[in-house]
Amino acid sequence: MNKRHLFTRRDFLKTSIASLTTLMIVPRRVLGGPGFDPPSEVLTRAVIGTGGMGMGHVTGINTTCKLLAVCDVDQLHLDQALEAARKASPDVKGYRDFREVLARKDIDIVHIPTPPHWHALISIAAAKAGKDIWCEKPMSRTIGEGEAVVAAIKEYKRIFRLNTWFRFQSNFYGMETRVQPIKKAVMNGMLGWPLKVTLNATTGFDWKFNWVGRTDLTPQAVPPNLDYDMWLGPAPYKFYHPHRVHQTFRGYWDYDGGGLGDMGQHYLDPVQYILGKDEESPIEVEAEAPKQDLDAVSTFRRIRVAFKDGCEIILDGENRDTDAAFIQGPNGYIKKGMESDIPDFEKKLASFKDPEPQLTDFVEAVRTRKKFALNEQNGHRSCTLVNLAKTAWQTGRVLHFDPKKQRFINDKDANKYIHQPMRGPWKI
Repeated sequence: MNKRHLFTRRDFLKTSIASLTTLMIVPRRVLGGPGFDPPSEVLTRAVIGTGGMGMGHVTGINTTCKLLAVCDVDQLHLDQALEAARKASPDVKGYRDFREVLARKDIDIVHIPTPPHWHALISIAAAKAGKDIWCEKPMSRTIGEGEAVVAAIKEYKRIFRLNTWFRFQSNFYGMETRVQPIKKAVMNGMLGWPLKVTLNATTGFDWKFNWVGRTDLTPQAVPPNLDYDMWLGPAPYKFYHPHRVHQTFRGYWDYDGGGLGDMGQHYLDPVQYILGKDEESPIEVEAEAPKQDLDAVSTFRRIRVAFKDGCEIILDGENRDTDAAFIQGPNGYIKKGMESDIPDFEKKLASFKDPEPQLTDFVEAVRTRKKFALNEQNGHRSCTLVNLAKTAWQTGRVLHFDPKKQRFINDKDANKYIHQPMRGPWKI
């Protein structure tokens, strides 16, 4: 390894994320090229954030890779993760600071199931440290953070996977079918064009819809097991209350965006794939919602997202369109269970070609250095759908968006949501 890539653990911990631009730890497999690993070599991984979803990453996700480290700012979460992890990996070590994990040269893959306000920062730091990345949804809390992740993955030549999977496996919530046959119908023109997609309670969109914040919080003592300052990280400092952290943090704009922030990419990424919009963003978004508190997330009634070609996505929060088809075009519709009004629909569908195969094995993607099915590029696009909806929801008006520049048109207030300030020393 070149001397300029050698640095001590102490040096690493003294260096902020922003100053890591010249540092990269190159995993041993990359030094010898994609074919360097013998088939028997086991890739290694670490999990940063071991709360509710994080425990799933510890015990049940990507377990073909050897777990070497777990990390959490809450000692209780960390102890729980260590106890569970050591049943399969006796030599796993625990950390309170993610930078110590990234300083280890023997870790190939980093899982990031932290709250979303940490996703981009840790993803970028992991890329700079030469790690491949398995990140929870939403990919980023803002559009600007997502852009920075895409740039870092490209610069440091990393493999990135977002942890939502409905575009390539499992039934799509209330639809009682996988996404592939819907994609097949659309790509072969069976419904015509443009298309309207409606997400409502019929398709499971009411799940976690009422995840909201509270406006009556009062200061509480920080429990001794929690490093609250590190938990906040880049978010503005606000007094501690248990409702701000762990499972209920999603109700606050500083960390997420309610049920839409939590679940939106699960719903919208498959829709983006179905519509063939992986390389495109909308031009307009509007939200019907009560006036939002600056801190606590409330609910919305309806959000409409429109593309240049006339395609629309409706997020029907109030479930007012109970009879709406999941996807409707000028030639017909598809509803729950692949119900359609197109004559001989199933027979015609079977005669058409299937969607292109996707690389859905993350370990294979890491070994071959080929992009995973849901990666930083298309993942950023579907996360942008979420963040556009959030911005319209927060501003309460129709917003016009330039899909190439990834900025709102003639709207300084809306563009403030693209790059939100970060509390020092954290920055992108």
